[in-house]
Amino acid sequence: MKHTLLILCFLLLSGFLSVNAQEANTGLTALPEKFNHPSLGENVFLFDPGMDMNEIQVVIDTLFARQSARRSEFTTNRYALLFKPGEYDLDIRVGYYMQIAGLGESPEDVVIKGAVRSNSRGKSVLVNFWRAVENLTIIPTTDSTVTWGVSQAAPMRRVYIKGNMNLFDKGYASGGFLADSKVEGTVASGPQQQWFTRNSQMGKWVGGNWNMMFVGVPDAPEEDWTENPYTTIDETPIVREKPFLAITDKGIVVKIPVLKMNSSGPGWVNHVNDENTLNLNKFYIVKSGVDNSESINSALKKGKNLLFTPGIYSIDKALKVTRKNTIIMGLGMPSLVPLNGNPVIEISDVDGVTVSGILLDAGIKKSEVLLQVGKPGSAKNHEANPSFLFDVFVRVGGPHEGSVTSAVVINSNNVIVDHIWLWRADHVKTHEAWGIGIYNVFYQAPVIVDNAIETPPELEDSIHHKIIFWLNGNKDSEVRSIINGKGGPVNQSVRKATMK
Repeated sequence: MKHTLLILCFLLLSGFLSVNAQEANTGLTALPEKFNHPSLGENVFLFDPGMDMNEIQVVIDTLFARQSARRSEFTTNRYALLFKPGEYDLDIRVGYYMQIAGLGESPEDVVIKGAVRSNSRGKSVLVNFWRAVENLTIIPTTDSTVTWGVSQAAPMRRVYIKGNMNLFDKGYASGGFLADSKVEGTVASGPQQQWFTRNSQMGKWVGGNWNMMFVGVPDAPEEDWTENPYTTIDETPIVREKPFLAITDKGIVVKIPVLKMNSSGPGWVNHVNDENTLNLNKFYIVKSGVDNSESINSALKKGKNLLFTPGIYSIDKALKVTRKNTIIMGLGMPSLVPLNGNPVIEISDVDGVTVSGILLDAGIKKSEVLLQVGKPGSAKNHEANPSFLFDVFVRVGGPHEGSVTSAVVINSNNVIVDHIWLWRADHVKTHEAWGIGIYNVFYQAPVIVDNAIETPPELEDSIHHKIIFWLNGNKDSEVRSIINGKGGPVNQSVRKATMK
């Protein structure tokens, strides 16, 4: 029985990482409590269309001001902005650690007239990370175009854009993810270097630089690698869309989309609702400053799922998931940090576990692993009910000093990874990967890297459409090959190399 890992988005950054910690902003202006959800805490804002739009706009602008400054890249602030079904006239600027989500059963239930946007802070959007938009419709009023200028860890899911979309603003952009979405007009990539689009529909796609990946996207650009930067796979072999929050007559619930085989296009079009529903009482609401490893593990032992509210969580013992179909969801991009060199999450070799919407930050004391799925030697078949990792972002360095041997280790079979950003990579035995892009920035020293990708020789042929790029840095730095001594090199003189 072989291990199966379908990597739907894997973008690896090599190079300089800032390790200057940024503390939470102090002296913040208090916001009206009427916008907070009583059980989800002060960092979750719940809006309905009957509220005063000017008051909502003030809240959004205040949060954006906190989350958009240069120092906010590693702030400890985390926010989720939730919108009940209805229409809103708003300009929603999305900064660091802001999650914007509609609470409809369909993206068409929440309509934002105006803008939902991510713009450049200066000459580029190369550090526009850690933000998300989900489950709503956008009717853009400026040039009929949504500007979503991002560079990694900034997913857009279940979004209906009645207009066009630019994947850039000013200057360079470097990476993003679009899934289960519909754009009526044109998607323009402009200077965007790399992008992953899955199970989405668009009027037209224009542009492409390093690598543009399409899986299950009707009318995607025709593949012609290496002449053009497009990798196109007609159908997604297997997927279950990310769980999402919705509001019904029972209050806030969690919708669990069903498993789909060989699918194409967004799953919600034509008002198709193919989700299972879990009431919020099936979840333990995890709160920063209140919960710890002991209370969280106690909830898991009682059969609860986990909903992490926005915040920073210090984890001194691994959170142990042993029950099949357990769901771990994050709101507002919560960060989980190990204290004692321990793993953060350990998942047993069981069916149907979901982890979504969290950041894992390596701690100062070295961990062997941050997230482990299955113990070594796991051999069960989970084909009928695979596990999923959605929007899981791992950082080694950045907000503070950190150290880990392997960021993510996957030992179980049938684990599907749907959008992940690792600053450090992992262990798998077999997998297929397409559109692998690796770039380097070595500022401090003339670093020489023998291989951008190293694999056992028998896995070389399972890695398709590879690209390496010497982006910037010390003039004597070099990556000598793309994979296992083959392809390349890249350096200051020859900056780009590709392989099929």
